Amino acid sequence: MKKYNWLALALLAAQPAVADDMIQWWDASVTALHGSDYDLAPSDKQTTFTLETAGGWKYGDWFAFQDFIFFNNSNGESNTTYGELSPRFSLGKITGQEFKFGPITDVSVALTLEEGEGPVESFLYGMGLDFAIPYFTYFSLNTYRRDAISNGNLSDGWQLTPVFRMDFPVGDSAIVFDGFIDWVFASSNNSYEENLHINPQIKYDLGATIFGSQKKNKLLVGFEYDYWKNKYGVKGVDQNTYSVIAQYHF
Repeated sequence: MKKYNWLALALLAAQPAVADDMIQWWDASVTALHGSDYDLAPSDKQTTFTLETAGGWKYGDWFAFQDFIFFNNSNGESNTTYGELSPRFSLGKITGQEFKFGPITDVSVALTLEEGEGPVESFLYGMGLDFAIPYFTYFSLNTYRRDAISNGNLSDGWQLTPVFRMDFPVGDSAIVFDGFIDWVFASSNNSYEENLHINPQIKYDLGATIFGSQKKNKLLVGFEYDYWKNKYGVKGVDQNTYSVIAQYHF
């Protein structure tokens, strides 16, 4: 496991021990996901376990995840890993001034480190915008410049990433609709195609139904839809798949 894998896991484990005046809120979860019809993979079916953490701190916020991917019925490679570490530095928090322009509630310096096995390592840097939009629990839009790090990685260019969540009350429980979109465009390499990755999840708060309101947002089950046009920048490879998921928040 590479050093960045350990970095993501360290973030997950260390959050509660950080001084209260630095951490404003934090969340950690583990997700199990199983699906089929994956393209450019050693097997059609995959099972993935994801460790994920997000939070707000004195000078910004963070999001990090680590995927442990297992290929089912594969005669070759049996597993792999992939992860991202995404801190943002809020201009509003750092300066103590509000950066509000219409629906925009804050402006941040946005960074992301992508890592995994194979030629996937990249460093992204740019600007993040937070929006207050009716019916959305949160909505953020990050615009990045992509710089490939590992040899064979051709994804230099630009990336636009909206991230969102919506909560819909259902009796004593709720349905959560969240996800992200990655649009990689204006590539610096002609052999790397512009690609669009849409990855929403719809989940039911089963914990609140079974264990009561004290377990709200703890145990969620549902489905993930994954559409990836020109996956990995390969022209004509359009992934279109559904997966079942179970997610537990600590």
